[in-house]
Amino acid sequence: MPEETEQPEETGQRLDTLSRMMAEHMATPFPPDARGLEIAGEDMVLLDADAYGYVSGVREGPLDERRRAGLVRVAAALAEVLPAIGDERTADYYTHLRDMAALAVEIETSPAMDERP
Repeated sequence: MPEETEQPEETGQRLDTLSRMMAEHMATPFPPDARGLEIAGEDMVLLDADAYGYVSGVREGPLDERRRAGLVRVAAALAEVLPAIGDERTADYYTHLRDMAALAVEIETSPAMDERP
């Protein structure tokens, strides 16, 4: 049975979804109780900024190896810190950020990456 590969249209749809998620993220106020908060060695303000920066790079084109590794690292860090967030609003904010980073990783590691629109 031949291996299925992602079509460029699917990558385009994922990029559209990523753009929508980024707009939603930017429209959501940063949770004030996350300022100055550190979880599992991660400064939550910096984690937010780093994640958004890497994700926005995915929209612009394939990442170089250093930025790809950074994206994978922040996606993993977001998954690690989520269980330790006690405030529901803050958890929702970072869950959305984690989902956005996870989608960016999927796009970035997609076999159709070289054929992105």
